[in-house]
Amino acid sequence: MSIKQLLFSILVSCAATAVAQETFRFGTNVNPDGVKFEVDSRGFIIGGKHVLPVMGEMHYSRVPEREWRREIQKMRAGGITVLATYVFWIHHEEEEGKWNWSGNRNLRKFIETCKEEQMPVVLRIGPFCHGEVYQGGFPVWLTDKAAADPQQYKLRSQAPGFMKATRNLYSNIFAQVSGLLWKDGGPIVGVQIENECRGPWAYYKALKQMAVEAGFDTPFYTRTGWPKLNGPEEFGQMLPLYGDYADGFWDRDLTDMPGAYKDAFIMKDTRLSSVIATEALGKNQDTQMDAKDLSYPYLTCELGGGMMPSYHRRINMSGKEVKPLAICKLGSGSNLPGYYMYHGGTNPYNPKHTMAETQATNVTNYNDMPLMTYDFQAPLGEMGQPNWTAWHESRWLHQFLADWGEGLSQMDVDTLSAHYARRGSFEFFCDYVRILNESGYAYITPRNLQLSTLNSQLSTLNCQLSTLLDWATAEPFCKTDDGTLYFIEIKGKKPQLSINGKTFTAKLNKPFKAAGITFCVLSKEKAMTAYKIDGKLHYSNGILYKDGSRIMEETWHTLPTPVNYVLTKEHGGLRTVSIGKQKVAAMPTEADFEKAATWTIANLDELNENLDLYLQISYRGDVARLYADGQLVADNFWNGKPMLVHLSDLVGKRVELKILPLGKAYPIYLQQAQRAELDQAPNGILLSLDSIQVIERQTNTVE
Repeated sequence: MSIKQLLFSILVSCAATAVAQETFRFGTNVNPDGVKFEVDSRGFIIGGKHVLPVMGEMHYSRVPEREWRREIQKMRAGGITVLATYVFWIHHEEEEGKWNWSGNRNLRKFIETCKEEQMPVVLRIGPFCHGEVYQGGFPVWLTDKAAADPQQYKLRSQAPGFMKATRNLYSNIFAQVSGLLWKDGGPIVGVQIENECRGPWAYYKALKQMAVEAGFDTPFYTRTGWPKLNGPEEFGQMLPLYGDYADGFWDRDLTDMPGAYKDAFIMKDTRLSSVIATEALGKNQDTQMDAKDLSYPYLTCELGGGMMPSYHRRINMSGKEVKPLAICKLGSGSNLPGYYMYHGGTNPYNPKHTMAETQATNVTNYNDMPLMTYDFQAPLGEMGQPNWTAWHESRWLHQFLADWGEGLSQMDVDTLSAHYARRGSFEFFCDYVRILNESGYAYITPRNLQLSTLNSQLSTLNCQLSTLLDWATAEPFCKTDDGTLYFIEIKGKKPQLSINGKTFTAKLNKPFKAAGITFCVLSKEKAMTAYKIDGKLHYSNGILYKDGSRIMEETWHTLPTPVNYVLTKEHGGLRTVSIGKQKVAAMPTEADFEKAATWTIANLDELNENLDLYLQISYRGDVARLYADGQLVADNFWNGKPMLVHLSDLVGKRVELKILPLGKAYPIYLQQAQRAELDQAPNGILLSLDSIQVIERQTNTVE
């Protein structure tokens, strides 16, 4: 152990002593059934049992109301056990005093659906949210007041007018969720106050007090642990939650993996990231941890489940980033992987202005984002479509946590280096780094794991009580009710398990018995089809999820149906790309699209409206926008991936696709593959519509 690690261990020990002397000051944590939702220095305890939950973000107002239930069910199938969601102020009070809680904005119905699906919820109530929303969620009427009278309405301060408006916001949010808190038998277990704010602490304290007075009496309250507060806080009032990203659309550099993004893929003795919101918070952020910070459990709320492309930075995520990010945090001691985003969505349409972040505003105006799409390249994308690599690799990890997380949550970090960590009976390894080492791996393996103490089912099989899994060169996946322990192969390693000192070499997908226990190592290909449901494995090439007592299967298929599209207008040449207020390339304006190449898409009415159909548009260029009867319904900043559009938004309407050409000299970041396409384009201009295909989502009952 290095001197640095020794000092870190001493600091953690001192912090644990501090916890014994201090008390978390949260709200009512007992539901009507007498079940307690508690928090201690390690994490969460539900009904007296330590748990290691998985939190995933989905924004109800960005997902169609009719699809909420299915998408929540799919999130649970992916291993999500807590759902986080922002309440965007601007989505509900665009005009002062006129509140909209209908349709996709129906917060009460969404929380009721979560209750029915037994999905706990953390509400992120602002007032500032960000979430790549217009002005971070602040309505225009509020920012206009702040500009006209900063003494009364200074944003994110204790200015009287701003605090009065925020109190009204909190009261209106609570009116929608009244009776749905944990203490009422509802799913709301936590509330996040503000977002990415330095303080001062008096501001946070005032906001929490207003939330409590509004009625938010919950088992815990949170804040983002970054940036570091600009002064001392009162311990135990709010849990600081942390995060890290594999790359960031907000970065000002136009290069691969600038700054410290590679450090997201190492084990480390700090919870703070140096790469989040660098455009607003600055580079070289302080990541040193104070002793009191370490008295809190190590929990995260924003591990990159993907990443949006901004106009100036066209990030293309492979999906391989998600699992290594989580493994590095778990290996470093975290007891809550929390993903932002886990499920993408679409911004509400507003004819007055975009509802997305843009350089053109004076609030959270650092980046130009697509006007409509918020796919985020997440494990479940904008339409709920699976991004298969991220989906499978993350759910394997989550299934491991479901079956071994209780024990892991009580295991300390006893060894820590950049690529290796050990917590009790589990070893964590990662040498994967996005772009810089794509051939690397991230995985967890057991070491001196007492099986009988972690699997109550084994005792019914008359196993030896001393059964010890000394080590394995395969990843633990799940335990089924028949007592079988499933593992997943690690590519490049012979699948071996040492049990009670004897080494066994497994044949992939073939169960074998040792010390009275059945083991099975699945190939990665087989594991991609394996879902643990109701205590046993089921197999499918799609997504399996529970809907009540039914097991449902969702698959996605390309149909042979031709789509008729005709070029009706040639492009008018490259536009002049200006540099925006925040010193990065500005996205095109409506006027620029007058010079876009335009295609008319016909014969959509002939498609079967009873099917769940989408158009997948594969193109190359700068920006694409799709209009139905002149209204924008979808847009995309090209990063090499196609755009997906729900057919129901288009049927019966005049549909036009507009694409602007991409110039070789545009001051934007493209990854290597896309940059090569641009470099090879004739005359340095890239523009093509390669295909429009019909994609069907099929949903069937399996049993």
